[in-house]
Amino acid sequence: MEIFLSAFLAELASRSIQFFINKSSKPKAMDVQDSLQRALLQAQVIIDEATGRHITNQAMLQQVDMLRDAMHHGCYLLDTFRYQSHDDKEKYQVLSHSFSLSKVNFLKEICSSNRTTMLLEELEGAHDNLSSMISNMKEFVVFVASYPHMYRQPYSMHLLLGNCMFSRQIETELVVKFLLDTQPHGSEELEVLPIVGPPKVGKSTLVAHVCKNERVQDHFSKILFLRDHDFTDNGLTILREGCAMKHQSCISNTNNKKGWLVVVDLDGDLNEDAWNELYSSCKQLMPRTSKIIIANRSSKITEFGTTRALNLKYLSSEASWYFFKTIAFGSMDPEMHTMFGHVAMEIAKLFGERFIGMNIIARVLRDNFDIRFWCKVLNFSRRLVQKYVSKFGVHPFDLINQNKPVHLGRMANPSEALVFYCVYQRYSREEVPKIRVEDVIYGNVKALGKSEFLSWVSPIPPYYSYVVTCEIRELKHRAAKRKRSTSNGITLC
Repeated sequence: MEIFLSAFLAELASRSIQFFINKSSKPKAMDVQDSLQRALLQAQVIIDEATGRHITNQAMLQQVDMLRDAMHHGCYLLDTFRYQSHDDKEKYQVLSHSFSLSKVNFLKEICSSNRTTMLLEELEGAHDNLSSMISNMKEFVVFVASYPHMYRQPYSMHLLLGNCMFSRQIETELVVKFLLDTQPHGSEELEVLPIVGPPKVGKSTLVAHVCKNERVQDHFSKILFLRDHDFTDNGLTILREGCAMKHQSCISNTNNKKGWLVVVDLDGDLNEDAWNELYSSCKQLMPRTSKIIIANRSSKITEFGTTRALNLKYLSSEASWYFFKTIAFGSMDPEMHTMFGHVAMEIAKLFGERFIGMNIIARVLRDNFDIRFWCKVLNFSRRLVQKYVSKFGVHPFDLINQNKPVHLGRMANPSEALVFYCVYQRYSREEVPKIRVEDVIYGNVKALGKSEFLSWVSPIPPYYSYVVTCEIRELKHRAAKRKRSTSNGITLC
């Protein structure tokens, strides 16, 4: 009798809470979602217009950057709210194994109510912040129209993200401003801008976009690129002979009024002796109006700069999700596929701000638009990340970026192991492997032994191709048998 009464009261409380939620929360939730959605559309219009123009005012660029961050944050919260029902379903499937159904339902309603209330408050805060920013940008919108267009507007946001640099407008203009500013009269020193940032953050991409800028190309008579191999043996010969010329303007090279731009883009460290030799050669061979950009992951290069270094950071989690969702869904509308959206958001959380990894996995999902496949990818990625975080306290992709061996599985063939050894980049004209690494991990490629696979080809300058050295190993019979027995069927996400 006591058990029956307890279950009855729990069910009554659950139904009461559900009735209260339905009566009070749903209209409010719909209103908040609609209001935030309208504000996000307004913000997107302003950002698209500003992104397509040559804005040189630094204060205006900072306003665009702040509005973009607020938009990414709002999109992230809105998607989190939309997909929370799937997240709750997944979590309470675990609870149902330990508690009775009535208790699980009771806990579910209470937790869901609390979470809904908190998310609604965050949505309202994001809406108020975004609306306030938009209302204060009326003069900004007028001023933007006075700046010239930078390029023809893209057909869709998917094309914009696929073929243009994402969320680096303010950094681009800061570098351009440094390059176009004239030196103080009578200055004998060449100006040097250090660009510092972690691996795969986009230092080379940023510099490549700056060098393609028409204003920069018209300002310099030559743009020279120096890489790591240019500092070995007689490396500086490349500077003296001008053989690394990347761009030569229509103006004759004999025009001494135009300087050169030297870009030193290094993966390894640059010691002081090598730098002093390079800098001395540049001063002797180039006009005084010449400038130098040096890009490296080490903060030591800030000592070589004559101006404040530009520090590049990884994208925020909100911006990363915005990018990942746009690439993964392509022309599909995420709002029409909420289950796909939930799975995609969980995968994006696992990869974080790791740009190349996000590019690879997003394209794998887009090319296999099937919920069963997406769930398999999510479960496979979860096991991998949890294994490395629990065992080594580090994300496996961070080890890959450090060129340390990482043991992965093969989703399509659990009887084989895949070991990542190193990742390196090749220039656009160099030959690359034909087999893609995602086909090895998620597909049915048949191969054993050590080999090279194509990881990713950047669709934007400098058009690097990333190649990985991997080894496919066949697991022992017992281990293979155990893996096969635990991999039958598909676990619901």
